[in-house]
Amino acid sequence: MTKRTSAKYKIDRRMGENIWGRPKSPVNKREYGPGQHGQRRKNKLSDFGTQLRAKQKLKGYYGDLTEKQFRKIFAEAERVRGDTGEMLVGLLERRLDAVVYRAKFVPTIFAARQFVNHGHVTVNGSRVNIASYRVKEGDVVAVREKSRQLSVVIEALDLAERDVPDYIDFDRNKMAATFVRTPSLSDVPYPVQMEPNLIVEYYAKN
Repeated sequence: MTKRTSAKYKIDRRMGENIWGRPKSPVNKREYGPGQHGQRRKNKLSDFGTQLRAKQKLKGYYGDLTEKQFRKIFAEAERVRGDTGEMLVGLLERRLDAVVYRAKFVPTIFAARQFVNHGHVTVNGSRVNIASYRVKEGDVVAVREKSRQLSVVIEALDLAERDVPDYIDFDRNKMAATFVRTPSLSDVPYPVQMEPNLIVEYYAKN
């Protein structure tokens, strides 16, 4: 399990955006960065800074992935024919923790990683405890029967702040979600603008 080195709200403030669209994000009240120097006027970002920020924002959104993890996923996206930025988003959305988060089994992407690691999830009936496991189209991701009454699950399902996207077929009665198709960038319900094209430019130069 990847150690989370930053509190999720600190990531929001570092980015200056409410990247998960959560009502309790401190960015809703304070748009400046964390720390004693957070309120200093920010200079306009260079092209490199803009590209780096785009990478940090997407990494942060999926649970503050390490650079090694993210670079590996990007390298896979590069090898596939087509738009590399679109492929990158598709691969990230196929992570098991991302599907668990999208299906609203848990309230945050960080909780999704922990939920999977603790063995509460099955894929096609078999328990999988690897958050980075990559689901395929048609795979059924479900909460294990003995885990369905956990308060974190019940509360998350009733959250009104986000909906299950249409590339996931969700059955609340069975607490199961079928991964229907790999989404394109425009399909993914990011609360803020993500710019994978800038990430492609970043890695092309670095």
